[in-house]
Amino acid sequence: MCAIFQGCILYFVNDYYCFDFVYTSDLFMVVFLTAYNIVRNGAFYSWRLLGFEALITDSVLSMRYIRKITYIVLFCMSCAIKVSASDTSPSYSFLDIPASAQVYGLGGVNVSNISNDINSIDQNPALMGPEFERQLGFSYMRYVGGSNFAGFTYGNGINDRSAWAVGARYFGYGSMKETDAAGNVLGDFSPLDFLVSGTYSHDLNDRWRGGVTLKMIYSGYADYTAFAVATDLGVNYYNADKDLSFSVVVANLGGQLKRFTDTYERLPIDVRLGWSQSFGSLPIRFSINAWNLTKWSLPYYETGDGSTDQQPEFKDGFMSNLFRHLIFSACYLPSEKFFVGVSYNYKTRTDMSTYSRSILSGFSLGAGIRVKAFGVGMAFSQPHKGATTFMVNFTTNFNDLIH
Repeated sequence: MCAIFQGCILYFVNDYYCFDFVYTSDLFMVVFLTAYNIVRNGAFYSWRLLGFEALITDSVLSMRYIRKITYIVLFCMSCAIKVSASDTSPSYSFLDIPASAQVYGLGGVNVSNISNDINSIDQNPALMGPEFERQLGFSYMRYVGGSNFAGFTYGNGINDRSAWAVGARYFGYGSMKETDAAGNVLGDFSPLDFLVSGTYSHDLNDRWRGGVTLKMIYSGYADYTAFAVATDLGVNYYNADKDLSFSVVVANLGGQLKRFTDTYERLPIDVRLGWSQSFGSLPIRFSINAWNLTKWSLPYYETGDGSTDQQPEFKDGFMSNLFRHLIFSACYLPSEKFFVGVSYNYKTRTDMSTYSRSILSGFSLGAGIRVKAFGVGMAFSQPHKGATTFMVNFTTNFNDLIH
């Protein structure tokens, strides 16, 4: 049996709000239409359960899901590109920070790496699967400026083709001075962001998997608070015989339900592509991930040594923009219980002023080991001379603990 949902969808006709009812038994469509409605219209309308109908056969269901998810992803990509024509708010840049030490060691964005670390599913909901049955993961990051981030993810299988996961993440930015418009100190405050997520994935066939993540986001900065909803949609193709993985993700599709002020701040909606593969018996998996694909031009200034007599040089050439969209990484995997990863992120390096970069700027390093039911991973990065970031993960599997 499957659920039948009724939803109220908002749209515009000649600058007037109108609404209509839609009916669907597809959970993917429920989440997608809700997120799309928020992005385009800044409003949220609820769904209600009407009843149940008999499921069609598995083979027909798989083909229907493949077609629907293909249409949804393509439509979301075009929607994301159009919406992101307006600048996104820096208030939500924390959504781009990974929860997995392995992913952080592989450049901070990797939507295609196949891993046994459940923390990595925040990159692509289609990386979640029944293989993560009863797995629990914890993450902690010491970030730039004394910030501390922490979170957990728990996942379980529904059957041999579907799985779910829930998680929560806390982003704390330390204590700051609160002042009024005249600069008078009023006291201290501790800004924070908090995120709760739920993920569902389904194997479309032996090699294709689709997934969706729904995220509830709370932000509190002194006397100002905001609440937002975001959705990640992803598909992954994985050929185990060739260790070939390819993914497409539409990330952070959503919007604010409650604003800090009267200004509507957009989420960092993004389209991401990823390829990962090892070759022959060589135990190294190479990855190339492309992100920020909703806009081509990503200019920056080359600042030289920082002296006042040197004018910054504006960089907006073809090769510069191309490489600022790409992240290159390699992961040494002699077994499923050990990895060492290294990556280069050209955008991270060039985002830093020339004189503040170190030889490690743009590079990330990560390593992990698994012993019986427990796994630990660590990653290190130094974006510029005055900032070093460190991440650690712990994972365990309750099935392995019991047995």
